[in-house]
Amino acid sequence: MKKLVSLVTIGAIPYLANAQGGKFLYVNMEVFRSCTVVFVLGMFMLFILGIMKYIINYRLKNKIVEKGVPDHIVTSILHTDPKGNRNANIKWFAILTGVGVGLTIVYYTLPLDIHSVAIMSFCLGASFLGYFLFLKYTEK
Repeated sequence: MKKLVSLVTIGAIPYLANAQGGKFLYVNMEVFRSCTVVFVLGMFMLFILGIMKYIINYRLKNKIVEKGVPDHIVTSILHTDPKGNRNANIKWFAILTGVGVGLTIVYYTLPLDIHSVAIMSFCLGASFLGYFLFLKYTEK
C-alpha cells in the first residue's frame, strides 16, 4: 500500500507543480528536469543496492565455507534458481519494450495531455500481461 501511495504521489507531482490554469499543453522544463534527476538517482541507488547484495552474498558464502557448515544447511541457504534470473531478464525486456512502445505512441499523438498517461499505462499493462503469459506458458 505504501508503494502505491508513493507512486501516485510521484506521478502527480509534475501536474501539481504546474500552477497555470487550463490544460497542460506544454511540459515545464524545470519539472521535467527535477523528475529526471529523481529517476536517475533512484536508478543509481538500485544499482548500488544490487552491488551490495552481491558483495554480501559473496562474503556469506566465504564464511559458510570457512566454518564447515553441514551440506544440507548449505544447500538450503545457497539455493539459487537460474531460471529466475532468466525470467528477470525477460521481465525487464517486457517492461522496457512497453515503455518504448508507449513513448513512441505518445510522440505521435502530441500534444501531451492526460491521454499520454493513459497510453503509457495501457502499454505497461500490456507488457506485464505479456510477461505473465510468458511465465504461464513456460511453466507447462
